[in-house]
Amino acid sequence: MNGKLFMVATPIGNLQDISQRSLETLKTCNLIACEDTRVTSKLLTAYNISKPLAIIHEHTQPASVDKLIQRMLSGESVAYVCDAGTPNMNDPGGKLAQAAQDHGIEVTPVPGPSALTAAISVCGFDLQDFHYLGFIPHKKGRQTLFKRIAEDKTPSIFLESTHRIDKTMESLVETLDEKRLIFVGRELTKLHETLYRGTCTEVRDKLKATSSKGEFIIIVGPALKR
Repeated sequence: MNGKLFMVATPIGNLQDISQRSLETLKTCNLIACEDTRVTSKLLTAYNISKPLAIIHEHTQPASVDKLIQRMLSGESVAYVCDAGTPNMNDPGGKLAQAAQDHGIEVTPVPGPSALTAAISVCGFDLQDFHYLGFIPHKKGRQTLFKRIAEDKTPSIFLESTHRIDKTMESLVETLDEKRLIFVGRELTKLHETLYRGTCTEVRDKLKATSSKGEFIIIVGPALKR
């Protein structure tokens, strides 16, 4: 009988956000697949969990995925965790889930923390419909995408790093209607969590006055009604 693949959500900052079900899954599985053993080991140590670890990252070769598939086909259960949050949102978990499903292995979600849903819950915008864009491209297509976001009446959500947040804020100031509102969540659930809401100019100035270090999620609110 085949084992199972569990896609386990882990904290995006505050370790207390992990669910009881996630902990039980990590304790009872045979093996944990993760992006970075150093990151996952910190979580496991905090909860006194000891399990073999296998690395699955964006450069993982198909042979490494095949080894995990064979272990599940032999009856072992594998839990996959990304560095933070819900698997398959800007991480390589999708390749493992697809391979498992292709081999008839049951894939079970163990839901929990997510920067996306955390930001949505506090942004103050009507988000019955939105476009999730992941990380903005570094170079090619970057300005074209900002123009598309500006022209789109539907809210857009994307991620940004500490190295490019200033440049991104300037691009938003240049392309968006000056009265259109945005939300920026910095270091969500972590010690230095900061939430900003206002026009692009207002949020840019607040960031400059406080800090532009950390991980960011940005929500461009709906277009203004004319």
